[in-house]
Amino acid sequence: MNEERVLALAGLFQATTLAQQLANDGRCDEVAMAGSVASVFRIDAPSVVGVYGDVSAVRLGLRQLITLLDESNRDVAITRMAFTVMRLERSLARRSDLLDQLQQGIVSAQRQVEHFGQESPQVIKRLAELYATTLSTLKPRVMVTGNPQQLQQPPVVEKVRASLLAAVRSAVLWRQLGGRQWQMLLYRKQCGMLARGLLTGSTISNS
Repeated sequence: MNEERVLALAGLFQATTLAQQLANDGRCDEVAMAGSVASVFRIDAPSVVGVYGDVSAVRLGLRQLITLLDESNRDVAITRMAFTVMRLERSLARRSDLLDQLQQGIVSAQRQVEHFGQESPQVIKRLAELYATTLSTLKPRVMVTGNPQQLQQPPVVEKVRASLLAAVRSAVLWRQLGGRQWQMLLYRKQCGMLARGLLTGSTISNS
């Protein structure tokens, strides 16, 4: 494990945490949501930190990762969702047509960002539609459970799908960095130490 892989994992767990928050409460950590959505548009970032803009943009994910690695305090729904996203990313990697469609869709959504702003309902809706027409057609499907009343609200569903698109973005990055699911188990302690170091560093630099 190294800091770059841990950051990619944090991005993944942040996005699935946001999806779960939305499914349960209809709202989420807006600062973390902004960081996750921004990562979708940084296709050719010069570095791993550059994908998220700054380490502080994935603080929620680092905290969630630390919690996951502490076996006594694990959120099963978020963990299951993250591992399903990892498997979904492998399905996507075998479909060059969908990869092209995703990239074109993100470039198209980028034009909306310039007009409406990254966190506007128009952009979130576009990302949600992109997820629905590409990633939702693959297996395994990412199952999001929560409050049925919230999951019947179109704006909430759109934010959930946008979050899942961001989760897949981080899963792609994790795989590009040589990340494998078994490494989380084999290097649990090292992963936790690196996550705590990154979280502490980002807190100090932003204080």
